Amino acid sequence: MIADSATASTPPLSRLLEQTADAVLAVQRGRSLTDVLALCPSQLRPGVQALSFHVLRRLGAAEGARAIIAARRPPPAVESLLLTGIALLWPDGAEPYEAHVLVDQAVNAAHRRAPRASAFVNAALRRFAREREALAATVGATPVGAWNHRAWWIDALQRDWPDAWQALLTADQLAAPMTLRVNRRRTDPRSCLERLAGAGMTGRLAGDAAIVLDRAVPVDRLPAFGAGEVSVQDASAQLAAPLLLHGLAEDAPLSSLAGARVLDACAAPGGKTAHLLELADVDVLALDVDASRLARVDETLRRLGLAARTLAADARHPQAWWDGRPFDAILLDAPCSASGIVRRHPDIRWLRRPEDLPALAAVQARLLEALWPLLRPGGCLLYATCSIFRREGQHQIDAFLQRHGSSGAALEARSPGHLLPLPDNGLTVAGTSGSRSAPGGGDGFFHALLRKGIDRLGPAGDSRA
Repeated sequence: MIADSATASTPPLSRLLEQTADAVLAVQRGRSLTDVLALCPSQLRPGVQALSFHVLRRLGAAEGARAIIAARRPPPAVESLLLTGIALLWPDGAEPYEAHVLVDQAVNAAHRRAPRASAFVNAALRRFAREREALAATVGATPVGAWNHRAWWIDALQRDWPDAWQALLTADQLAAPMTLRVNRRRTDPRSCLERLAGAGMTGRLAGDAAIVLDRAVPVDRLPAFGAGEVSVQDASAQLAAPLLLHGLAEDAPLSSLAGARVLDACAAPGGKTAHLLELADVDVLALDVDASRLARVDETLRRLGLAARTLAADARHPQAWWDGRPFDAILLDAPCSASGIVRRHPDIRWLRRPEDLPALAAVQARLLEALWPLLRPGGCLLYATCSIFRREGQHQIDAFLQRHGSSGAALEARSPGHLLPLPDNGLTVAGTSGSRSAPGGGDGFFHALLRKGIDRLGPAGDSRA
């Protein structure tokens, strides 16, 4: 596991390599990098995060090279250090250290980690440093080595996006922009942008309330954050609340929605809950199955000066928490593969398994079926996922409409459908039959706005269509 402390103000590279190797090994064993980094000593965490991101974006290639230079697989603790070294030496123009420095420090880490393996680590990394151009060419001839994603993931993108799969895999290797959402109850985007610029943080406006920073900064450095003027939220995620509320209001101003009952069904960590309340005086119930994560919703709302009812409960079982009064609008940001946010979380590509997709799709379908009866006739449900797999987006909604279209479920034309994390994906078919690039260089997302017909009621006229 990750060590408990480090005393030097600038930790030696060997310590960072050791910690990074532990993080990589944890991901290989199925743990979230976010959870692992939370256990990392605070003085080491920024460096370990940066190196871990670098390694995980090259892990497929590093594994291919390791298999060539060390045909016999070393013990896991040694292999993870070797993979870390290979990835950091990978010849793609982004090598963060000189080869001799990296090898020397990796050997120092091996001395502490597995003394008997230090000579092996030294020999293997020196060989890679000598032959890395040739090894990179050999490994790059394989799909996993070329794209640094699991083979099943590459195959799925080729099926779903035959014209964009290579661009999507390439984009996953890049850092995502840091995007802020301006709380328009407290300030306006242009004034906020000027305030940020005064603190040395330049950026640009994107959309109605978004600011894309030129460079990412720690949240606690944002001058407007503690004052509740901004939140960190990706541009694609910022589409959800206005889509739902404008869909519900149709041509009327959002002020007409005062008092409307809105359910945020999978609310944690609270970004979309807060955005709903920043836009309109609606009555929000924020629901999440995880009570510890729901606490973050309360923290977010307090910081922003907003209020909602929060409840720890499973949205799939309304009989345990619903009061029987129909909702005017429902936001379902459903659990998904998170395949659209790999730029921000490079471990996701290694954590997901092919069997996860059908399991997640089943959960998504169950949530849709459970929540649809809770919506009043004429109301709107926004289904959203941060996924670029069609099974979790277009195909999920197609199946839902096949089940419910005859009873009044309709897809609104304003639905963006799939948003790909590309500046210009070249696909122009509107709605869920195609895709668009995300605003402001946003994450991959799927949004579908569903309206419940008003011509059919369930038993006893209780709005269940």
